[in-house]
Amino acid sequence: MRFYQGEKMTIQVGDTLPSINLTTMTSEGPKPVSLTELSAGKKVVLFAVPGAFTPTCSVQHLPGFLEKNRDLKDKGVDIVACISVNDPFVMHAWGEDRKVGDDLLMLSDGNGEFTAALGLEMDGSGFGLGTRSQRYAMVIDDGVVSILNVESGPGLDVSSAETIVEQL
Repeated sequence: MRFYQGEKMTIQVGDTLPSINLTTMTSEGPKPVSLTELSAGKKVVLFAVPGAFTPTCSVQHLPGFLEKNRDLKDKGVDIVACISVNDPFVMHAWGEDRKVGDDLLMLSDGNGEFTAALGLEMDGSGFGLGTRSQRYAMVIDDGVVSILNVESGPGLDVSSAETIVEQL
């Protein structure tokens, strides 16, 4: 992570992912996941949503990555993962509700540590959400960010599955 005069900078293309564990739900319960290890020698698409079960996230963002999953895999993507500053139980329930199956890896950044390390926090306190993640999508090649699309405001444009498919 780069720092400039004491200020944390947002992760950029060419940066290596921070080594911070996330969590996913397994049949044995919550399990830590290292994106660094997960992406070693692989191409990973990671998309972030401000909150599970929220309207744009549930109706457009996540479904788009389900619909375009085969297109992403055809372009060499090994893993498609969804991340949110929600606990792993919520992410698991959301994945079941949206019928993601094995197509998407549902990742929890429950404490927001990964999101903060990326410099991609969002203040959702005006909506009762607290600190959350900005909406973004990135492509990670062997632990290094090769594409990073962060939404500049509400809505879904640059971080959509369609945009990522076009950029690969």
